[in-house]
Amino acid sequence: MAMITGGELVVRTLIKAGVEHLFGLHGAHIDTIFQACLDHDVPIIDTRHEAAAGHAAEGYARAGAKLGVALVTAGGGFTNAVTPIANAWLDRTPVLFLTGSGALRDDETNTLQAGIDQVAMAAPITKWAHRVMATEHIPRLVMQAIRAALSAPRGPVLLDLPWDILMNQIDEDSVIIPDLVLSAHGARPDPADLDQALALLRKAERPVIVLGSEASRTARKTALSAFVAATGVPVFADYEGLSMLSGLPDAMRGGLVQNLYSFAKADAAPDLVLMLGARFGLNTGHGSGQLIPHSAQVIQVDPDACELGRLQGIALGIVADVGGTIEALAQATAQDAAWPDRGDWCAKVTDLAQERYASIAAKSSSEHALHPFHASQVIAKHVDAGVTVVADGALTYLWLSEVMSRVKPGGFLCHGYLGSMGVGFGTALGAQVADLEAGRRTILVTGDGSVGYSIGEFDTLVRKQLPLIVIIMNNQSWGATLHFQQLAVGPNRVTGTRLENGSYHGVAAAFGADGYHVDSVESFSAALAQALAHNRPACINVAVALDPIPPEELILIGMDPFA
Repeated sequence: MAMITGGELVVRTLIKAGVEHLFGLHGAHIDTIFQACLDHDVPIIDTRHEAAAGHAAEGYARAGAKLGVALVTAGGGFTNAVTPIANAWLDRTPVLFLTGSGALRDDETNTLQAGIDQVAMAAPITKWAHRVMATEHIPRLVMQAIRAALSAPRGPVLLDLPWDILMNQIDEDSVIIPDLVLSAHGARPDPADLDQALALLRKAERPVIVLGSEASRTARKTALSAFVAATGVPVFADYEGLSMLSGLPDAMRGGLVQNLYSFAKADAAPDLVLMLGARFGLNTGHGSGQLIPHSAQVIQVDPDACELGRLQGIALGIVADVGGTIEALAQATAQDAAWPDRGDWCAKVTDLAQERYASIAAKSSSEHALHPFHASQVIAKHVDAGVTVVADGALTYLWLSEVMSRVKPGGFLCHGYLGSMGVGFGTALGAQVADLEAGRRTILVTGDGSVGYSIGEFDTLVRKQLPLIVIIMNNQSWGATLHFQQLAVGPNRVTGTRLENGSYHGVAAAFGADGYHVDSVESFSAALAQALAHNRPACINVAVALDPIPPEELILIGMDPFA
């Protein structure tokens, strides 16, 4: 009769569920899990802050299209992880958060790292949160948590593990670890809904497709390409859906959904919009009609019925797995060659997108420092299908997305609906772990403000030999909020938004990473090429101009960037 701890049971269950990596930060409450991972050769990527661990689990899940697992200790360890839990909740990312907590026997005794109800705090921002009350329940509840995280709509779950539950020893023969059995395909659309969607699409004169995060996380690029080739419908994407455009021919790529802002002025507003995993809200003009016209018929496909028609009326709503729906659409259109010729419409779309890009490029000049648009173009020239790009920082991701929609990265990740600065380092760290499994590199593009949240993670990169490249767009400020102050209350009321010119590359070098400081297109391009050639963690500190304002920032505050 072999006796095993609760921590051992946790790890055996995770292994059976196919978990290959954990992200966490050690604490005494969860040491039995660390010890079991050591025994079973399950790597824990231990970070310098629990928020970074949580975001790394998110990045791993998003880049690898699989479950992420974050392991944090009790009390402050849990509260430090609340932001990544909330971020995963709003962005529908499947992450299992395992939290240590005070021993059940010490309840209400003012003991160390206890005194708060972690489950109650997590419940509003998770799909499922639960405290394990008996060691023998661990396998069943871990599997239940994983099923909840991976079922549509996906999202974070939390399993709270009291210290004594993890320390207790039980006979290994007295518990059975269940299998993890999930649907291989997800919910398919109803055939009648599919027929109606195709009929509406066929009749439309100016149809477009808008992709969101659910498309990039569940769909195959080959299926999307087949569907688009058959129907001749141009494709746009929100920030999370951008990587799906890389599988399409240039003639079918409309680029960012923000490109639609200028279409109405050109008498080219879409008359039908097929939303595949895109949600109404921040990325679609909040129902204003500026991007998704009120006059257009809208077909919305989403795994969550609550998202259908959230801010605008729709002609048809389909509750189904987005990847499965794209497969079904591709199969249906492959059997029907009688689709309208939309060559002229696609040419109009790509011309308007090019005009918008040219307008931005024409205005991108700065007398004092490297323009962030030009810096973003340097990055784009070095990106291919073997690179995942992670964008953090308010101005940074807005400038970068303008050029990333024109190239073909392996993936594109950015902060989503929570809008929390500083998520990028952890997200990119986790994405790099997933990318190493797939033979890819990861590049984080962040701001000098946002990198400060987790600059200590350069130590994690060096210790774990993760060849992440961190590019810092350094404008010596909290740029987006400084611009807001200048526009809203005047340049003489700028306060609390200036930063000193930190030697971020020097900090990275002190931790053992490669460090570069650049201030021109030529020096930046050379440094990035060298960093990509070296299989090591690196930091490129790029001095960029503060004054330029990205078009999307002006649109968000009600101004016309192209007036």
